[in-house]
Amino acid sequence: MYAVIKTGGKQYRVEPGDLLVVEKLEGEPGALIAFEDVLMLGDGPEVSIGAPLIDGARVNATLVETRKGEKIKIFKKIRRQGYRRTGGHRQIETILRVTGIAGAGKEVSWEGEIDLTPVATLRARARNLARGMEVAETKAAARAARKTTAKTAAVPEPAKTAPVAKAKAAAPKPATAKAAAPKTAIKAKAADTAAEAAPAKAPAKPRARKTPASE
Repeated sequence: MYAVIKTGGKQYRVEPGDLLVVEKLEGEPGALIAFEDVLMLGDGPEVSIGAPLIDGARVNATLVETRKGEKIKIFKKIRRQGYRRTGGHRQIETILRVTGIAGAGKEVSWEGEIDLTPVATLRARARNLARGMEVAETKAAARAARKTTAKTAAVPEPAKTAPVAKAKAAAPKPATAKAAAPKTAIKAKAADTAAEAAPAKAPAKPRARKTPASE
């Protein structure tokens, strides 16, 4: 039994047990998803076509992982202008495992085991890199646990400080006025003392003028 469903603006033909890649859907790995937009059901020669949907039809699936798809390179060029641009894009996609189809009075389910191992881990195992990835995942989990423990640790409450007593304003001390000696009298006395102590200078002798020598 197969069905044609619509999701993300696209149509997919699915059967129980198929691994389906669709546009991004909300949910964690292991979540159950039901598609009710069923356009067609088929079981051998019997085919049921909706108008546009089949009432009561449903396709069940389990979300395996949400990841980035293959990278698409984008190159733009304008000739004779020196314009060249290279870019890329990776579409986010969701991987589903179809587990059952119900509708038109019939129901078919898949009894297999659902493996939620991401594709990146499977590729690493194929390249014998699984051990390194497991060590890295263990270290990352330990770091996350330490951060969570540090955040949830009890924060000590700040110690209550006693109110600071207001300092009493000291009364200003009365300034004692000192009798200052008059500056003019002190300056005059110092000038007289310096004049008496300095020796008298002899008058300078006049310098003799030089006369030009006679021929």
